[in-house]
Amino acid sequence: MRRWKTISVILVTGFFVGCGTYFNQPIKQQSARTGELTTASKTLKDLPKPQKKVVVGVYSFKDQTGQYKEIQNGSSFSTAVTQGGTSILIKALEDSGWFTPIERENLSNLLNERNIIRSTRQEYAGSNGPAVPPLLFAGVLLEGGVVSYDTNILTGGFGARYFGAGGSTQYKQDRITVYLRAISTSNGEILKTVYVSKTILSQAIDASLFRYVNFQRLLEVETGYTKNEPLQLVVKEAIEKAVEAIIIEGLEEKIWSPENPEEAQTLIEKYNQEKQEEQAVELYNRKKIDFNYTNAFEIQLGLNRFLGDYGARDFDYIGKLGYHRRFIPHFGASLRGYALDFEIPNSKNTLHLGVDLDAEVYLLPYDKFSPFFHAGAGMLFQSEKNNWFTNQEEFFKLQYGAGLQYNLNSKLNVFLKGTYHLAFSDEIDALNYGKRDDYFIDLGIGLTYMFGGNKEKNTNKDEE
Repeated sequence: MRRWKTISVILVTGFFVGCGTYFNQPIKQQSARTGELTTASKTLKDLPKPQKKVVVGVYSFKDQTGQYKEIQNGSSFSTAVTQGGTSILIKALEDSGWFTPIERENLSNLLNERNIIRSTRQEYAGSNGPAVPPLLFAGVLLEGGVVSYDTNILTGGFGARYFGAGGSTQYKQDRITVYLRAISTSNGEILKTVYVSKTILSQAIDASLFRYVNFQRLLEVETGYTKNEPLQLVVKEAIEKAVEAIIIEGLEEKIWSPENPEEAQTLIEKYNQEKQEEQAVELYNRKKIDFNYTNAFEIQLGLNRFLGDYGARDFDYIGKLGYHRRFIPHFGASLRGYALDFEIPNSKNTLHLGVDLDAEVYLLPYDKFSPFFHAGAGMLFQSEKNNWFTNQEEFFKLQYGAGLQYNLNSKLNVFLKGTYHLAFSDEIDALNYGKRDDYFIDLGIGLTYMFGGNKEKNTNKDEE
């Protein structure tokens, strides 16, 4: 009975893991539909109106990577990136409302058709027939293309299996980059160049059960699904974002003229703020902060546990105040003073104070989350609370530990850390027993306030 309960739980869990697939299975044919919109499509259509549309020509906007689709065995002659970049760009230009695109990709077909119209009119209407209207000429050419398609820039997953039951998840992230530039046809000047990158996410989740439920009775169950972001929509969103960028940056540099300058100024400010936020995020979506300080103060509260010769090992309080000095972003030093109580017999009237000098290493100083390590030496002082100066004892010790800090902004961070203190004495608890010296550990949470300018930036200011 217990075995069947376990199997039922596994089956129900597997069903809910893949329920998204079960409720959306392509079990019937689907009718044709209009093209899907991306997050950039709505933004592009909501741009403020221009004072006058700009006539632009697009001769070619194609894949310049030359990459082919990856397959497990053999080679593929299908390209990894869509070859219809020109059509996607022209559609984005139309949707923006800022440009009047003219046909240039298949210009020879257009000219041949105009020659046919002209010859037909001359043949049937003679010289009195209407002339073919002149072609529009572009004041601006748009050039560029898909310049990179990087595969497997980030891969990973997780899985577990126990007695034939388990599951796993995998993901893969690719990256595509688009460049777009505007060129003046009057003098060939490159007016503006922008580039946009977009990631491509692929995910796979599966769960399975392979188990003998009875003699010669084998149960095998599998479920799962794979989800791949459509590459065409990725290229579409990147191109639409590039068109939006070239419009806004052109507004900022007075290349185009808006109908409502105030609305355009608001859009420019919002765009610049977005660019600053994006520049603070690296390739792997790691958000960075400005490191511009050399000094910091900290306050910390936590618990400690004394591990000596007595059997009682309960937790008691500890409070710390500290000063940090950063020599380089990854390395610094700290000086801390603290007060604590040990939960050991005959220590109710005993006060413990300590001071530590540590070297600190920060693995990711520019990230929001940064693990760090510290190690150093210190002194522990203990005496009676009412008679501190007459009956004081000092103990030399070493300490080391690790922690994790979260930067709230460029001035404040919160941290959680643990420290191991090893004293070179067995007399802290007034009981000398065994070969091992007394030691204690502490775990605390704290707040750090950072101040003082970075040396490099201060030097630059002095030079200016």
